[in-house]
Amino acid sequence: MNQTLLVELLTEELPPKALAKLGDAFAAGIVSGLKSRDFLEADSLVTSYATPRRLAVSITNARAKSPDKPMREKVLPVSVGLDAEGKATPALIKKWAAMGFEGAPPVAQFEKAVDGKNETLFHNYTAAGSDLKTGLAASLDDAIAKLPIPKVMNYQHPDGSTVAFVRPAHKLIALHGKDVIPVSALGLEAGRTTLGHRFLSKGEVTVDSADSYATQLESQGKVIPGVIERKEKIRTGLLAKAGGDQALMPEALLDEVNALVEWPVVYECRFEDEFLAVPQECLILTMQTNQKYFALTDKQGKLRSRFLIVSNIETSDPKHIIGGNERVVRPRLSDAKFFFEQDKKKKLADRLSGLANVVYHNKLGTQAQRTERVKALAGKIASSLGADIALAERGALLAKTDLLTDMVGEFPELQGIMGTYYARHDGEHEEVALAASEHYQPRFAGDALPSTPTGTAVALADKLETLVGIWGIGLQPTGDKDPFALRRHALGVLRMLVEKRLPLSLSELLSDAAQLFQGNANFKPATDEVASFIYDRLRGLLRERGFAQNQIEAVVAQQPDRLDNVIERLEAVKAFAELPEAESLAAANKRITNILKKAETGTSSVQKELLRESAEEGLYSSMSQLKPQVDDAFARGDFAGTLKSLAKLRESVDAFFNDVMVMAEDPALRANRIALLSNLHGMMNRVADISKLAA
Repeated sequence: MNQTLLVELLTEELPPKALAKLGDAFAAGIVSGLKSRDFLEADSLVTSYATPRRLAVSITNARAKSPDKPMREKVLPVSVGLDAEGKATPALIKKWAAMGFEGAPPVAQFEKAVDGKNETLFHNYTAAGSDLKTGLAASLDDAIAKLPIPKVMNYQHPDGSTVAFVRPAHKLIALHGKDVIPVSALGLEAGRTTLGHRFLSKGEVTVDSADSYATQLESQGKVIPGVIERKEKIRTGLLAKAGGDQALMPEALLDEVNALVEWPVVYECRFEDEFLAVPQECLILTMQTNQKYFALTDKQGKLRSRFLIVSNIETSDPKHIIGGNERVVRPRLSDAKFFFEQDKKKKLADRLSGLANVVYHNKLGTQAQRTERVKALAGKIASSLGADIALAERGALLAKTDLLTDMVGEFPELQGIMGTYYARHDGEHEEVALAASEHYQPRFAGDALPSTPTGTAVALADKLETLVGIWGIGLQPTGDKDPFALRRHALGVLRMLVEKRLPLSLSELLSDAAQLFQGNANFKPATDEVASFIYDRLRGLLRERGFAQNQIEAVVAQQPDRLDNVIERLEAVKAFAELPEAESLAAANKRITNILKKAETGTSSVQKELLRESAEEGLYSSMSQLKPQVDDAFARGDFAGTLKSLAKLRESVDAFFNDVMVMAEDPALRANRIALLSNLHGMMNRVADISKLAA
């Protein structure tokens, strides 16, 4: 009879950061094992549970016994298994025993069938299904063995036996409906009892059936076993306590807190207003990182002096819980305040010499040397953009100095952010101050771009110096490995060039970056490889924006040096592809490309007197009339107009390929026709390589 199956492993407190993975892996391992052994139906539903002290899984519609299965097992070739009289040979008798069967081989029941080149004996029989106890025991052992345990503990049972697991395990439940399945794991025999909340329950909870597990655990044990349900209770409680304020609830923090509590209750705490003089990023980070607290801000994003905690204890008088947490957070905030005040006593500019003691990479020198490289490149970029060169160089010079501050030493996540605060305190120009944090942008997908010309110049310089420098010492990404985040740096460069429409030459940027490393024996220029790497990232970026692969390739295959108009080019290609003439012209362009690849290089000028066929004269005439219009549209940046103009050439192009033999025997005629096609090819591919649109 099919019923719900429940398996629970009760342990000491599990590692919070590993809990979700352990819970999923435990459930997946058991499900996989049972499914492979045919104990589950197609519509069996799986529910995974994980709390700080338990891993569990519930599976509906689990079979008590796996079904019988028809089997067809290869035995031996007929020539080996049977003698001349058709009786079993010693080899067959031995094989039959090795297959686990008793008695003499039933020769008359064997099937004879061709297998490859030989006629072979096959044994057809029905294998009896196994009971759930056998299937679950094996599945449970497999699941436990494959758990992604961060660090194994060895502990002893009262009988002296040693067990290795992530944490000591105390109880095992295995229920099929209301019945206990007598399996064992980690030295524990399965039963139907578990433990509820350490303080809020009366202790043991006897689970009546697999279907009542979650309900009983919540009502009798004061434990919410479901990870999602518990997390949503935390989120709801935080929002309710926040009132008109905003609760800062990063998902990673929610997940970690969720792995620390079985019965979450939210309480409100406060700290002294004097701490609000410290940059709020410092206070928020110390509350989240060190204490797992949830900070509150007003609707404008300004930090409040009250915060929220998630406790594992529910009480009508939480004053001791609240008071204890307020006492704990105060020294942390005091440390942040002390670091901030101490750091302000020394200007960022006075810390520059200290960068010479910080190694950037043993093949690329110190942070001081890197700073000089970024400064030089930022100045060139600012000059190209018409921005203030002095500000860009100053911003680059100070960008990394906050790495030497006490605050960033304590909280590395605040690098850049603290640089902006300290630069403002030092009286630096606002753009210089912002560059300290903005030069890290964009730090992740969807992150904001630098808001100022100075920040943009320094951010580009910083990322290009990293890309070119790290690649130049042979540490380019391989497979999934990208320890220096070069993919992220390339995407950052692309986003700034494309989204901010910066009129910069990519080849010049890479060349300027490579020149920074002149004299470094460890560095080997690889600007072409870096450029290809960047264009590959561009393809991915454009795919995310919804452009078709062939449209992207039409533009990117030409490796455009300026990327500020790449979106306009793509939009133009997209519009051109919808024209009725597009398919024919794309196919013709592809044909022209192939012809030009094979043709001998020669003059690109067309001699009118050598145009003999009316079709080639017609094409030349159409091109001559259309060229001023195409040139004008392209010069104005009207890429859509440029491509749409080409539609007028369709009839002339089709007629040319129908009536004209390009590879004429006369060398002069052949060269002239190739020159005509070369000019046409150039006119057609100014915006994009439209041959990529051909099917």
